[in-house]
Amino acid sequence: MNDFVEPWLERHTADLVKWRRHIHANPELARNEYATTAFVVSKLTEAGLTPKVLPGGTGLICDIGPDGPRVALRADMDALPLQEFTGATYASTVPGVSHACGHDAHTTILLGAALALNTAKSLPVGVRLVFQPAEEVFPGGALEVVATGAMSGVSRMYALHCDPRLEVGRVGIRVGAITSAADVVELVLDSPGGHTSRPHLTTDLVYAIGTVITGLPGILSRRIDPRTSTVMVWGAVSAGKALNAIPQTGMLAGTVRTGDHDTWVLLEPMVREIVNGLLAPTGVRYELNYRRGVPPVVNDEHATRIFENAIRRVGPDALADTQQSGGGEDFSWYLEEVPGAMARLGVWSGEGPQHDLHQPTFDLDERALAVGVRVLTNLVLESA
Repeated sequence: MNDFVEPWLERHTADLVKWRRHIHANPELARNEYATTAFVVSKLTEAGLTPKVLPGGTGLICDIGPDGPRVALRADMDALPLQEFTGATYASTVPGVSHACGHDAHTTILLGAALALNTAKSLPVGVRLVFQPAEEVFPGGALEVVATGAMSGVSRMYALHCDPRLEVGRVGIRVGAITSAADVVELVLDSPGGHTSRPHLTTDLVYAIGTVITGLPGILSRRIDPRTSTVMVWGAVSAGKALNAIPQTGMLAGTVRTGDHDTWVLLEPMVREIVNGLLAPTGVRYELNYRRGVPPVVNDEHATRIFENAIRRVGPDALADTQQSGGGEDFSWYLEEVPGAMARLGVWSGEGPQHDLHQPTFDLDERALAVGVRVLTNLVLESA
């Protein structure tokens, strides 16, 4: 146990709750986190630190401790375009916007860790705080942070993410992929249209859509090693209105996800090849829009061991196993630049339902805030 964080928490745990509730009640969407940025800047400045707001006006970085190679700690700040239905006294005051992914907690925890670290007589390594905007939009605000040069001088990077399936007081981590790559596939199809009694005189657009709906996921599952946890799922389809008319236009949209970085690199050309092979015999014209999202977060082994030690310092039962998620996280872009790791912070109270992330009823046990501060400060001490 370090000699500065517990005294700081004794004085400021109530502040952590207050800060989190303030951010929660005033959520801001991606690249509009102006008030959240100003709030964090004010707290850091009051403590004598020198935060630097990113060029877009939202998000910031701030250095603490000695010069030289730095350990970076990241929190994301943006909310979701989702109406909140928790009924909490601190519920979102912004219609249609809420912190249903726990970024209010992430921001609060990093702010608390920063202020606690700032009270230490000395630190074994320099720290760079990264308060990042726009995690919830593809391909993620992390790319914009990297483009500013924020990774210059950083040797390793760490982050926590709320996990409503883990009980508060526990933190899960694993070596290797902990999230998945997530890409978007959008297909727009075009046909002359015609009467359903004479499909031979036109191109059957609905039949072509059906071919791709079943064919693309099926063929991908035969072309890619199943151990990579690659999955293609359609989420939207539309075509036609009249039951006896072959429509002229149609649309398909879905996601393709993988837990393997090498497979992620191959997915776009493979999807294009398969779609072309499926649609060529139908004669239907099409336009394929493949949008690469984020690579998987792949935890570096050495960084993960440091994280495990930091978690163990919280308590004998704090360290937990965790599985790879099919969700995407733009923290992966930082790990394209430097080694690092992400861990899952337990936020379930241990009683009642486990409301999932991105649900309008998601909330968290605020005891997790102090746990998160302990873990992040321990990471710095373990990085000597």
